[in-house]
Amino acid sequence: MAAAPTARPRPTSPAPAGLFHAFADRADRSGPDAAAIIGPMIRLLVGLGNPGSEYEATRHNAGFWFVDAAARQLKTPLVPERSYFGLAARASTHHGPVWLLEPMTYMNLSGKSVAALARFFKVAPAEILVVHDELDLPPGQLRLKLGGSPAGHNGLKDIHAQLGSPDYWRLRLGIGHPGVKAEVANYVLRKPPAAERDAIEQSIATALQSLDLMLAGEMDRATMKLHAKPPRPKPPRPPQPDPASNPPEPPKTQEPSR
Repeated sequence: MAAAPTARPRPTSPAPAGLFHAFADRADRSGPDAAAIIGPMIRLLVGLGNPGSEYEATRHNAGFWFVDAAARQLKTPLVPERSYFGLAARASTHHGPVWLLEPMTYMNLSGKSVAALARFFKVAPAEILVVHDELDLPPGQLRLKLGGSPAGHNGLKDIHAQLGSPDYWRLRLGIGHPGVKAEVANYVLRKPPAAERDAIEQSIATALQSLDLMLAGEMDRATMKLHAKPPRPKPPRPPQPDPASNPPEPPKTQEPSR
């Protein structure tokens, strides 16, 4: 993969401050009243990963997998955008336009791409949703949250540094943990086995069912839907006796009394 292009977006004023304090508790709220609370719509959907075919199927690229699927769902192709140092697309939704972005800067410099687009279009941190791989969740699980620390994720670290704020939304796609901290770097850059990849793909499909809610800013409803536990399977019914296998006994003949 060639080095990131040097073209830069025209200078603009910094992005507006995030709305973190107004919405900080929204991801933890539940109940019928929470569904009525609607925050700012998502104007920038970012998937994190590394460019290049050698990284395409690795765990660290789960964010790219999500944005690829979202682009297909929104019927908008991702194309190279030198000004934003990545692949980007602009989709029209009934909530308004939304940008999709995959930084081509390598993970550690993801913020360079995110901040370039966000500043140019004056997208506030609270209007950004970043989708990324999450070591602290097993494959197949996902969590939606606003703000927080990067928890060692280098892509999130750079986005925080470039935006000057941690107060953007994150969709965390579980990839599991190797169990040993020293193995993390190699683990995230390896391909998951087929069963784990299927579980991650299923979590992406589940998240896409709530994409419209997230883009609309209805994060409470999206959170309740995404965090809901699947219903417990009903216990199997006990086998019923088959009448054909147990024919009725013939009636007993009554012997005449003497």
